[in-house]
Amino acid sequence: MDNIGIPICESAKLEEGGKGVRFPVLAGGNAGTGFVVRYDKQVYAYLNRCAHVPIELDWNEGEFFDSGGLYLMCSTHGALYTPEDGRCAGGPCRGGRLRAIAVHEKNGQVFWEPDDYVKPITA
Repeated sequence: MDNIGIPICESAKLEEGGKGVRFPVLAGGNAGTGFVVRYDKQVYAYLNRCAHVPIELDWNEGEFFDSGGLYLMCSTHGALYTPEDGRCAGGPCRGGRLRAIAVHEKNGQVFWEPDDYVKPITA
């Protein structure tokens, strides 16, 4: 299987616990965004939609981490999510989790993989 996926950005653009990169997606047939971040030297991608209320997480474009760089945080209600699996770690998300998007790095680039729910807009 040599399916490369859909390019998001260069690997070097993602700093540990730093700014994420947003990318356009269709989620359940509706236009939205996904985002990718680096945490514990790995890349993780999620649908940019809080599990508490379906709004985007970032308070400024690409700003997904809390001030300590340990959790992904919803800018509106303060829901906290663990970056490695998207599980609710505190706040009003109460046992919810972010919708993961398959992502990988190859040759200095970050790519995402569509699934049954999250698809590219240009498909």
